[in-house]
Amino acid sequence: MLSERQKLILTAIIDDYIRSAEPVGSRSISKRGDVGFSPATIRNEMSDLEELGYLEQPHTSAGRIPSHKGYRYYVDNLLCPGTVSHQEKELMKAFFESRILELEQAVQQAASILSSLTNYTAILLGPETYQTTLQSLQLIPLNDHSAVAIIVTNTGHVENRRFTIPEGVQISEIEKFVNLLNAKLKGVPLYRLRSKMHSELNAELSRYVAGYEELLAVVDTVLQSDEGDRLYLGGATNMLAQPEFKDVDKVKTLFELLEESRTLVQVFSGAPAGIQVKIGGENSLEAINNCSVITASYSLDGQPVGTIGILGPTRMDYKKVIALLDVFTKDMTSSLSRWMK
Repeated sequence: MLSERQKLILTAIIDDYIRSAEPVGSRSISKRGDVGFSPATIRNEMSDLEELGYLEQPHTSAGRIPSHKGYRYYVDNLLCPGTVSHQEKELMKAFFESRILELEQAVQQAASILSSLTNYTAILLGPETYQTTLQSLQLIPLNDHSAVAIIVTNTGHVENRRFTIPEGVQISEIEKFVNLLNAKLKGVPLYRLRSKMHSELNAELSRYVAGYEELLAVVDTVLQSDEGDRLYLGGATNMLAQPEFKDVDKVKTLFELLEESRTLVQVFSGAPAGIQVKIGGENSLEAINNCSVITASYSLDGQPVGTIGILGPTRMDYKKVIALLDVFTKDMTSSLSRWMK
């Protein structure tokens, strides 16, 4: 348990570091009107906070910066409710009062608006991503050389794509392949279909279907393109403006991840309801171990249909982002039904 004085000093350090991106010293904290302690007292408390793991000292002569543990404590215990400015409210109001004909268009515009309001990267999953499940999959031959893949979801959404039948694969094998997939994969969320096919059906397919590898490759292609259609990015280059990402290798790794739509879908699709904050190593991907991710879901007709994620440095302005996401997701949920009429 931290003392009230330690909580006050930790809050002041994190607030200053979020604003300046520079290590914070005891003298600068003592000058704040809301602290009221001498530099010596603050130095002692900073030393204790460092020993407890809430602060780090990047250089011997430098001030302190928050650790991931410090940010976690700050978000869970010290964060005061943030406010949304008048200008931000007006921008969101104009968006939600607009007449948008397609849900995908709304999600794409939302990504752009949120990235501009936060100056971080916005990652949005549109509908048909993680709540939608497979109803049926059909591979229908059109002739000896081509066929069409038809995916039907539990919401009645239908996707179809034409493909070339792999050389040497018989129609009878296609039928066995489809029957087995439908028996095993009905009700599986769309984003999990590809991994489930390879992890759980590979052995069974090899026993019963000749040429199953070629057919799996076809279904892989169909499902992969379907996932990418549901992912929207806004402000991907905003991370370049953050001091933490001046390291070329770090930026390269991050941008490679942002191009992996399938990976991002799987990461963000598991977000539970409500606003969730993952800091540093709490994120499952190494590429964002130096980042924080704040997510929230939005709904249509009472059912969650997508996720909004804000990706930024661990030195993220948590108060502002949480406040914006809270307002934005509530307004988006209430506006979706009107847009979709």
